[in-house]
Amino acid sequence: QVQLVESGGGLMQAGGSLTLSCVAAGSIFKINTMGWYRQAPGKQRELVASITNLGSTNYADSVKGRFTISRNNAKNTVYLQMNNLQPEDTAVYYCNTRAIVALTLTSGDYWGQGTQVTVSS
Repeated sequence: QVQLVESGGGLMQAGGSLTLSCVAAGSIFKINTMGWYRQAPGKQRELVASITNLGSTNYADSVKGRFTISRNNAKNTVYLQMNNLQPEDTAVYYCNTRAIVALTLTSGDYWGQGTQVTVSS
């Protein structure tokens, strides 16, 4: 199986910056897309940004120009650099990956436990 461990959340004032990290570990044959989702209280989980194993990126309109996703394939790690944070960015941020498990060569979606990001005005 695949385990995702996130870090880097916290409390920040509006206009500040945070960087989230997520490491994938376990019996991994190949990691395809990695991404970040977020869920605010009372709202559905939404895609923030994603990146393929070839480096193609996709962003939610609300974060374009402020957030940057990147990955280190050698370390099975994905990052989310968040600049100019706003109160509406407050949410639990979840790491996600679609990966192929080594023992069975089956593909699946895996999620981290989530990390809280709170932005005060």
